[in-house]
Amino acid sequence: MTAVINSLNTVLRWVPIWLLYILCLLPVPWLLYLALTGGLGREPIKPLEHELGEIALQLLIVGLCITPLRQYFGLNLLRFRRAIGLLAFIYVTLHLIVWVVLDMSLLGAQMWADIWKRPYITIGMAGFVTLLPLAITSNNLSLRKLGAAKWRQLHKLTYVAVLLGGIHYIWLVKGLQLEPLLYMAVILGLLALRVVKRTRA
Repeated sequence: MTAVINSLNTVLRWVPIWLLYILCLLPVPWLLYLALTGGLGREPIKPLEHELGEIALQLLIVGLCITPLRQYFGLNLLRFRRAIGLLAFIYVTLHLIVWVVLDMSLLGAQMWADIWKRPYITIGMAGFVTLLPLAITSNNLSLRKLGAAKWRQLHKLTYVAVLLGGIHYIWLVKGLQLEPLLYMAVILGLLALRVVKRTRA
């Protein structure tokens, strides 16, 4: 097992970051194509919005997996963590753009009313706002200016953002559905692993 992990780590060191961006952004043109050609149904806006938001949540969860994978199995994906976080932010932004432009038709008053009246939208907007400082500071210049300790402390907001994303998904669907609950269970499990590791240390 250790030999396999070491081999994987060696291979991953040679994988360029730009390749990760290309692969992870491939669903965007595909989803747009499906939306334009009827592949998402007669009313494609909500499915498009949902798919983009779900990919964003999946990427946030993948980002949470990186530390436990290294700590418990020795698989080192740390060099990809910043890119995964930025990709998650891109998908959250696209999810928001679809809602603002296509769903709400840029009707500002209606948008603000929905943000205040609908808890799942309120939570979703809070998650987006939480991710903003992380996206802005996901560069080497910000790391140097803030210092490693402050930068790491700031980026712990990722935990808040992914929790808000999980809650947003649960409240978005009608009634209790299995899929969003499974997402939240995975999120809570990954966060619990961090607590357990810290307690043992």
